[in-house]
Amino acid sequence: MSQIEIHNLNYIVDGQTILNHINLTIDQGEIVTISGPSGSGKSTLAKMIATLLSPTSGEIFYSGKNIEQEEPVHFRRKVSYAMQQPTLFGTTVRENLAFPYQIRKQEFDEDRAQESLKSVGLPANYLDREIKNLSGGEKQRVALLRNIIILPETLILDEVTAGLDADNRQIIYDLINRLQHQGLTIIIVTHDQQEITQAKRLITMAHGQIKGDEKHELSR
Repeated sequence: MSQIEIHNLNYIVDGQTILNHINLTIDQGEIVTISGPSGSGKSTLAKMIATLLSPTSGEIFYSGKNIEQEEPVHFRRKVSYAMQQPTLFGTTVRENLAFPYQIRKQEFDEDRAQESLKSVGLPANYLDREIKNLSGGEKQRVALLRNIIILPETLILDEVTAGLDADNRQIIYDLINRLQHQGLTIIIVTHDQQEITQAKRLITMAHGQIKGDEKHELSR
């Protein structure tokens, strides 16, 4: 079943065409990797799916409904976007992992938070660790956990492994591998060669257009 349908999507800024007639269908539970050189439009496309940008023309449908008709807060609970530079707020890890519960008016599940930390190689007592004392890789892991501690339907990962060392990249790879077995639709925007090589479906972009769409039998 199609989860995301994109029809004739265009995005033009100051006379420059960023996206040019994008047509794309992503099925529910599919893992799609989008690659291409800098400036090819891949991150712009990801942000449009996440409703962080609006197209100049064209339409995006999510579960059969035009995303422009979606209530933004409700939609972003279903479609979660994680960016390259992790943005944490407040003072502690706890404040960040509690936030998804707070906006849903749910009680914070501390046990789940501690297990989630351990699942990405961080000790349970990091829950009360101050953000300022986290390394870059630790910040990225906490930011990702905030996105998935209450599972969305679709997770968009925009260059989240860029700038991380090999150990931190592997932790993120392992997390993605676990998530794909939980039925999430996952869109991965990347320059990372390992992610490209292991892509189950690889969309290649250049000059604001889709130049390739290949499916592979490889598993992540």
